[in-house]
Amino acid sequence: MSPHCRSSPIRKVYSARSVACACETRGHEPVTVLIHHSTVVTGNPLCCVSSLSSFSNPEPYTLFAPSPWLQSRLAHKAMNPSHTSSSVLSPKSTSPSSSWFSGFVRTGRSSSVKMSNNSVAVSADTAGPVVRKNQFRGILFKYGPNPIQVAFKTGDFKRQVIFIGGLTDGFLATSYLEPLAIALDRENWSLVQFLMSSSYSGYGTSSLQQDAKELDQLINYLINKEDSEGVALLGHSTGCQDIVHYMRTNYACSRAVRAAIFQAPVSDREYQATLPHTASMIDLAAKMINEGRGLELMPREADPGAPITAYRYHSLCSYNGDDDMFSSDLSDDQLRMRLGHMSNTHCQIIFSMADEYVPDYVDKKALVERLCRAMGGAEKVEIEYGNHSLSNRVEEAVHAIIDFLKREGPKGWDDPWN
Repeated sequence: MSPHCRSSPIRKVYSARSVACACETRGHEPVTVLIHHSTVVTGNPLCCVSSLSSFSNPEPYTLFAPSPWLQSRLAHKAMNPSHTSSSVLSPKSTSPSSSWFSGFVRTGRSSSVKMSNNSVAVSADTAGPVVRKNQFRGILFKYGPNPIQVAFKTGDFKRQVIFIGGLTDGFLATSYLEPLAIALDRENWSLVQFLMSSSYSGYGTSSLQQDAKELDQLINYLINKEDSEGVALLGHSTGCQDIVHYMRTNYACSRAVRAAIFQAPVSDREYQATLPHTASMIDLAAKMINEGRGLELMPREADPGAPITAYRYHSLCSYNGDDDMFSSDLSDDQLRMRLGHMSNTHCQIIFSMADEYVPDYVDKKALVERLCRAMGGAEKVEIEYGNHSLSNRVEEAVHAIIDFLKREGPKGWDDPWN
């Protein structure tokens, strides 16, 4: 989200009804966007509209990115208010794809839902969490004080699966999230995707410690605001390191974790070692850290994709760095020291046997066996021919996750506030 979005005013509002518009910070309250079919909002509809209320018969909409045609249409309406008429504003059909206002999709069947503080009772679609490909239906909310701390939850259940992405990931990070959201909905679990300081290009200036702190804030929010009865953590790639580090911290809310799923727990260090410049950059990072400049940025060639500090580069790429948890050359004792505390949590490791980020010299079967053993007997799932994100084995990934949650999820949790 661009920096100006938080303060940009709503330039004009055209409505056939009385509409109250607010462009204000809602703190930790979920942001509910309700647009009646006879309402046109100009400006940036995704950033400027914090809430629209105080009108009769509101209808829920699913929010997604506006098309360039929509943006030009809104600009035209702002310049020519006299041309705005009810015939133009009203959709000609009630089908989800027929609204001219393509930034919002009108829902179909609905049922009554109670909203939280300062909100009116609205109707919400009883359909599933996925509208169509790349469109999720759910609640977008703030879980912490920083602007990046935003999460999206599908379903309205007391148990949540929290997806923790890897480097460069954010919302909609893997192909299996859509079918997983649908499958979880059937089992009365919600799927939570969230952004943290390390999301997208922020990983280079963040750390496992910061990730753990923000993950704890999210779980705290779910317990206190959503009455959560326990969560399961689903880590993808470097997100697996976040799970291991978080469960080692003994934060209060870590007691609410029912289960942990590791999808593609691979070694960043072993992959980086296959690149030509890595050795010299590790030496430079170590030198900067020894000089007390660990939080200064490395040269651009260290990571062309994002700015990265000497500390984070060293953590990801050096032997025995903070992120070095799943390397094949670590001894059994070293793996046990890093992963042994996970034996107190129900764990599953989903390993892709054709993971492109695992060097060819690594014996994948032997590695996953050692990782499971170091975690005190984690469940092992080997997916033949699966790539790193399992985009070519989506059904197998979803089946493995759901089957594990059915068996391990109901085994209870420890309320950190009890």
